[in-house]
Amino acid sequence: MDILKINPRNFEKFLIKIIENLKNGNVIVCPTDTVYGLIGDATNKKAVDKIFKIKERSVNKPLPIFVKDIKRAKKIAWIDKKQEEFLKKNWPGKTTVVLKRKKDKKIYGLAEKTIALRIPDYQLINLILEKNNLILIGTSANLSNQPASTKIKQVINQFKDNDFQPDLIIDVGNLKLSRPSKVIDLTGSKIKVLRR
Repeated sequence: MDILKINPRNFEKFLIKIIENLKNGNVIVCPTDTVYGLIGDATNKKAVDKIFKIKERSVNKPLPIFVKDIKRAKKIAWIDKKQEEFLKKNWPGKTTVVLKRKKDKKIYGLAEKTIALRIPDYQLINLILEKNNLILIGTSANLSNQPASTKIKQVINQFKDNDFQPDLIIDVGNLKLSRPSKVIDLTGSKIKVLRR
C-alpha cells in the first residue's frame, strides 16, 4: 500500500503516476468532494474484482461509476431530455443518479439493467477523468458496514491489516466534513431518493 502525499498545488505533476496505476488495473484511494473513495478502471475486471475484495462487499451489490461529463454518461446510460435537465442542475456535485444502462459497453460491477453515475465536483478526480478517458468505479473507501470517512488516518487504518489492500493511497490530509453522495433513482416515472 503506497502512500502519495500531495496537495492542490502539486497534484498535477503526480497525474501520470496515478493514471498509470489505473491503466495497470490498480485500485487507488482518492479524495473526492464527499469522502475518500476507492477508484479503479471500471472496464478492467481485475480492478473491479479487487475493489469488491478490498471493501469485503458482496458482488451482488453494484458499484457506482464516475464519469467526466454528460456526453460520456450518455454512452453508457439511457438519458432522456427530462433526465438530462436534472443532471445539468445536479452535476458536477454530490448526487449519484441511477439510470437504465446500455449493454454495448463492457463495464464490470454493475446491476444487470441499471447503472449509478456521478460527476464529482473535485479537481483531482475531474483531471483524472479528463486525461485518461477511462470510466472509473467511484465508491467510498471503507469496509462494507463501516462508515465512510473524510479522515485519512481512519481510511488507512481500515485497510492496513487486511489481506486485500488498495495499491495506492492519495493523501491530501483530512477533507471537509461530508457524507457520501445522495443517491437518486431516475429509472421510474417519478424521482425516487434512495439515500439522502
